[in-house]
Amino acid sequence: MKIFITDGGSESFFTAVFDAYGEKGALITSGENVQMSFDSQIVKVTTDAEKAERVRRKLARADGGCVGDILLTLRSSDGLKEQIAFDYIKRVIERGAPVGKAYNLPEVIIFNELKEKVTGEIHNMKGFLRFMESAEGVLYAPYSPDHDITELLMPHFAERFKREKFVIHDLKRKLAGIYDGADWTLCYAGEAEIYLSEYERAFQNLWRKYYNAVTIKERPHEKQMRGYMPARYWKFMPEKSVRDDG
Repeated sequence: MKIFITDGGSESFFTAVFDAYGEKGALITSGENVQMSFDSQIVKVTTDAEKAERVRRKLARADGGCVGDILLTLRSSDGLKEQIAFDYIKRVIERGAPVGKAYNLPEVIIFNELKEKVTGEIHNMKGFLRFMESAEGVLYAPYSPDHDITELLMPHFAERFKREKFVIHDLKRKLAGIYDGADWTLCYAGEAEIYLSEYERAFQNLWRKYYNAVTIKERPHEKQMRGYMPARYWKFMPEKSVRDDG
């Protein structure tokens, strides 16, 4: 059995699909820590743009929308995402037609569940992402998403803020989307440190005081809050911070 190791990028993945498709029982992964059997053979994938394009063209002929769906699933944090996408691709090529609604196929069910987790988080973060004003006047939004979605959020917020400069900072992946009021780009953010403006610190402090004033301690409503916003997003909410500058 051959195990194809990609570099985690989509071009590398589609190259692996080209090389692995004819191999019986082949696996594709971007993880280095792979459980191997005695007959396993590791293949380090060398990205080949021509091979990747041939795979995309074949998929597009069978199902015009499936390449986009595959790219979404590859942004998942699931360690099996490449194999799940590969199994789905084999079904699409086998049928030569869309299989996205073939809910009798386990490969399709698993693939759709993974895609929906990514699209669901994108939808949530369009509403949950909290921007703060930095000392330089740039809007700054730190977050730690489950999936690699910063690139997919940037067009939405660039359209929303138009001429405002902003940064969306994925702390987990140390990745930042930067918008200068006209164009946006992605870059490695490292251990960037952001200082808030006096206005922002005063506003956050005021908001905490308001939140504490309207909260009835004898009647906690955290269960209701969890229903509106998952608890994993709370650490980026001023009202859930204990800090008080006033």
